[in-house]
Amino acid sequence: MRIRVFVEAHRGATYGDQLRMARCAEDGGFDGFFRADHYLSFTDAYGDPGAPGPTDAWLTLAALARETSRIRLGTLVSSATFRPPGPLAIAVAQVDQMSDGRVELGLGAGWYEREHRAYGIGFPPVGTRFDRLAEQLEIITGLWATRDDERYTFHGDHYELVDAPALPKPVQRPGPPVIVGGRGPKRTPELAARFAAEYNVPFTTVATTARQYELVRDACARLGRTTPPTFSAGMVVYCGRSAAEVEYRCRDRHRKSALPPEDAVLGTPAQVVDRIGEFAAVGAEVIYLRLAIHDLDHVTLLASDVLPQLP
Repeated sequence: MRIRVFVEAHRGATYGDQLRMARCAEDGGFDGFFRADHYLSFTDAYGDPGAPGPTDAWLTLAALARETSRIRLGTLVSSATFRPPGPLAIAVAQVDQMSDGRVELGLGAGWYEREHRAYGIGFPPVGTRFDRLAEQLEIITGLWATRDDERYTFHGDHYELVDAPALPKPVQRPGPPVIVGGRGPKRTPELAARFAAEYNVPFTTVATTARQYELVRDACARLGRTTPPTFSAGMVVYCGRSAAEVEYRCRDRHRKSALPPEDAVLGTPAQVVDRIGEFAAVGAEVIYLRLAIHDLDHVTLLASDVLPQLP
């Protein structure tokens, strides 16, 4: 079981805050440090908590690539509406080089309309967003897989690339692992079956997660994919050695999140281990623990009291 730290940096975190968290996670033995890719918070009716404001996910990960040495880095997930697929493929490949092959790309259709309006980003209807996501996944993986002496051309309904040199190449070949995530019943499982190295179900119950895994397995069977993607799950955790410590960690539990948590774990390290075991029993191989960005003691506690109990 691989355990990763996940943070919602848009809720109020500088680059320095994220660097401290990533280094703490790396020192504690976690497998990865992943962050959401949003430009606005969700802490009030206007989606704007004030200073320090947002940080760009891929600029942040590029810097972290040079200031960490082992931990894997990525987004959960970037919005396909934010960046054209060609420049995104270049950026991720470059960060993969900067990290010596430790990057993973989570990519989704995008859903939060207000942040698009705030920064002048187009926000088409949901069907169009999923169509664009499908083309982006095909383009990005196609660029990375193109031979060094060849060029890449793509003609779609939303994007057209002509004789792209498909450079730079990432360290990981044919490319960094692609993560497709979400709870959609139709298009999300199909996209995961077509493109994903990993399929993530974010922050919901074990039962819902298990049902989503089955949908992806079914999609793989229909499309002729013999081995499904790695399955992962998100968990919201408020862990403590005592009731008072748990209560302290829950103080911001009801702040609005990008994905409101369902069935969060409030309890001891043993209870966290038990929940991870429940996810493992339905097929999860990777777990993302959503933690408050400034609570390094929480990371240290989980590293010392949870990670050693896992297989």
